[in-house]
Amino acid sequence: MSKVYIDESRIQGKGVFTNKSLAKGEIVLAIDDTRVVTDESPLRPDENKDHCDWFPDGTVIYMQEPERYINHSCDPNTFVKTINNIRYVFALRPIEKNEEITYDYCINGFGDVVWQCSCRARRCRKTIHADFFHLPKGLQIEYLPLLDKHYTDFYKEKIQRLVREQTESDDKILK
Repeated sequence: MSKVYIDESRIQGKGVFTNKSLAKGEIVLAIDDTRVVTDESPLRPDENKDHCDWFPDGTVIYMQEPERYINHSCDPNTFVKTINNIRYVFALRPIEKNEEITYDYCINGFGDVVWQCSCRARRCRKTIHADFFHLPKGLQIEYLPLLDKHYTDFYKEKIQRLVREQTESDDKILK
C-alpha cells in the first residue's frame, strides 16, 4: 500500500501527502529514476522541464508521479538519500497523517536558478537560490548530514572547506 497520495497543495499546485503518520527516518517513497533525459531521448512535448531533477554530473531525470509533486519548503519534513543506487525520500522528523511532504530543493542543489518561495514556513528564506552553497552557513552545516553521496563526492573540496571553516569557527568560540 502506498504511503502517499497527490492532492491540491497550499504551497503550489499539486502536492504529495501522507496516508498515515510516519516516524522520523522512515522511508516515504522510492524515487523512480528510470526516465533519463538525453540527446537521444529528449523531453517530449507533454513533459514539463520543471519536473526534471538535474545532477551536477550533467544527468537529467524526468521525475515520475508522485515524487514530481513534492514541493519545496524552507522547513522540510523529508530529504533524499541514495542507497544501492536507488534514491529514497526519508522522513526528517515525524510526519502526521495527511501532512504535505516537502523537501528543501537546495539540499543537493546547484546552479543559478532563483525563485520567490511560497512555502509559508516560519523560517522561509523568501528568495531561494537553488545552489546549496548559497544557503546561509548555519543552514549548510545543518544540512551537511542530509547531502547525498553523489553530491558530496562531486563537491568534495567545497564540502571539506565548509567543514574546515566550521571547525575553525567552533575552535574560536571554545577559546
